[in-house]
Amino acid sequence: MADEKTAIIGARPISRGKASGEALVSRAPIGFLGGVDPKTGTVMEKGHPLEGKNISGRVLVFPNGKGSTVGSYVMLQLAKNKKAPAAVINIGAEPIIAVGAIISRIPMVDNPEKDVFSMLRDGDLVEVDGSAGKIRILSQGTERKK
Repeated sequence: MADEKTAIIGARPISRGKASGEALVSRAPIGFLGGVDPKTGTVMEKGHPLEGKNISGRVLVFPNGKGSTVGSYVMLQLAKNKKAPAAVINIGAEPIIAVGAIISRIPMVDNPEKDVFSMLRDGDLVEVDGSAGKIRILSQGTERKK
């Protein structure tokens, strides 16, 4: 439950539902087809800032998707394999990620009212309410305290 210190950021609802998890933040777009292993949830795109990191159960924060429309189905496969992100925050949603989140039932928002890249760091505990269009920063993660 949020307290007075919890930061709340308004956003546009894309895919309904509510979920929380540790943030995984990238300023680079993500292409799911060929960029994320649907069996493990590991980012495998060579040179991507998240290469080698796992998105499973995380609140994935990135500007937008890229690549093939088949990326939507990679997101669905991630969900079927229980390796999908808990939620998605985009700066500007495009059809690949929006459709992927909707068919996979992953809560998603975009167009946040504040600069999430300056507010969120890997490991922060974040809740995304895709129905109400709210991002709640519940606590700062250990990455920030190092």
